[in-house]
Amino acid sequence: MSKIVPTISSGVAGPMGVLHLPRFWQKVSLEVAGKLADGYPGCGGGYDQMVLDALGLDKASTLEFIAQSKPTYPQLEAWIRSQPEVKLDQESINAINAAITGYIHADETRQAILQANGLSDGPEAPRDAINLNNLDDWLEFHQSEIA
Repeated sequence: MSKIVPTISSGVAGPMGVLHLPRFWQKVSLEVAGKLADGYPGCGGGYDQMVLDALGLDKASTLEFIAQSKPTYPQLEAWIRSQPEVKLDQESINAINAAITGYIHADETRQAILQANGLSDGPEAPRDAINLNNLDDWLEFHQSEIA
């Protein structure tokens, strides 16, 4: 069975407007199917947990819903909207999106990702975690599927 590197960026939002939520759905769905590439958590402690916390979603219930229902992305959003404690007001969405776009990796992480991609750590190098994570994912994808 082929393992899949997630390719939806944390900088992508679905119709609800929440950044990273489509990537979270993809990773958890791939993990449930036994197809998530090695080294990728289905639900990790970084952006995944940030989104769950910001929306007021219970981690166990959310993971159970995805595992049992295997929803499409719109079905996940519909389920989220149906949760009684969910925070989908514009202020909450803006806050989580700002936290995601504003997250900066540690220097060591940034330098490792840039070096692995053959890029220098100069003033033109990306500093934000979204773009660095994209580079990391694309390199993993290339190494596992193209090279």
